[in-house]
Amino acid sequence: MVNNYKDFINYLFKFKDENYKKFNEKLFKENINSIGIRMNTLKDIAKKIDKKTIKLFKFKYYEEKMIYGLYLGYLKIPFKDVLKEIDDFIIYNDNWAINDSTCSNLKIFKKNLDEGFIFINKYLKSKEPFKIRFALVLLLDYYINEEYIDKILTICNNITNDNYYVKMANAWLISMCYMKYQKKTYNFLLNNKLDDFTINKAISKIKDSYRVSKEDKLILNTLKRK
Repeated sequence: MVNNYKDFINYLFKFKDENYKKFNEKLFKENINSIGIRMNTLKDIAKKIDKKTIKLFKFKYYEEKMIYGLYLGYLKIPFKDVLKEIDDFIIYNDNWAINDSTCSNLKIFKKNLDEGFIFINKYLKSKEPFKIRFALVLLLDYYINEEYIDKILTICNNITNDNYYVKMANAWLISMCYMKYQKKTYNFLLNNKLDDFTINKAISKIKDSYRVSKEDKLILNTLKRK
């Protein structure tokens, strides 16, 4: 798209929306140093960009990381090569929005569940919080099905990383498991070794859903830990 980093950043600034920048930055605890570009525009850029341009990135801005992550979902290459690209990207995955948007765009996992699950387990063994969150959100997006539900609940139960964003992802994953496999997930909520924060947050997320009956919400209240 461009021949140097300065030209690329100048190109990005053409899409700056100051109101969106202020709105978006309120969603984060940390300073994300954003330009203020809406997601639809970032996706359009990610569809058009090539690896040569990405190699120019200096990752000074939130949008550079987001474009890189989204770009992975538009690659038309073998799955094993996508996984290598993810390994290259992951050091820039330092934000929940970049993490979750990248995962939701990696639809290639749908057709490569077994190989993808091996890859996910590699990240679950990491001590780096956003590698773990990446793995958990991939499970949430593509693996909540009959074949994997028991494996997922076992994984959830064995998450020990104390990072806030890991705990929140784990709680989110548990809550989504409940939506599809209520009985199994309810039994999991009854008997697990997770910390109080994760379990209470999972219950809270479940109760936020309109798909859960008032009666079930009252039952879930009894499982909350003090």
